[in-house]
Amino acid sequence: MDDELKIKMYSFTLDCKDAHELAKFYAELLKWEIAFYDEEWACVCAPGTGQGTYPGILFQQNPEYKPPVWPGEPEAQQQMAHLDFAVNDIEKAVQYAIHCGATIANEQFSDNWRVMFDPAGHPFCLCQMKDIFGSAHFALL
Repeated sequence: MDDELKIKMYSFTLDCKDAHELAKFYAELLKWEIAFYDEEWACVCAPGTGQGTYPGILFQQNPEYKPPVWPGEPEAQQQMAHLDFAVNDIEKAVQYAIHCGATIANEQFSDNWRVMFDPAGHPFCLCQMKDIFGSAHFALL
């Protein structure tokens, strides 16, 4: 019997008002698949991996969800986390994300990444990382 503790990344979970709609956005943005959805939850995962075989993004429906304000402001709903996505062409990635339903943040702090908002208002970053794509160890492409 193996008593060794095992902990593996299963998913990153985002609260939102409509789990299925936000899952559709990320599935299109990442060219991933919706593994499942119901009235409260949805999950997207890399193509061919299936739920639980590789970390995915999980969406939890929360009728009280309020989008964070970015950059942060006193007394406003704060972001608790954000997703970063490596891209090989930042300008094409920004245009594609907008096509999928994202918006670009008014404030930007670097030429090497763009802060975007998903349709539910979560910030995420598109990060220029051309050399990452050449690595045999980079996953989830």
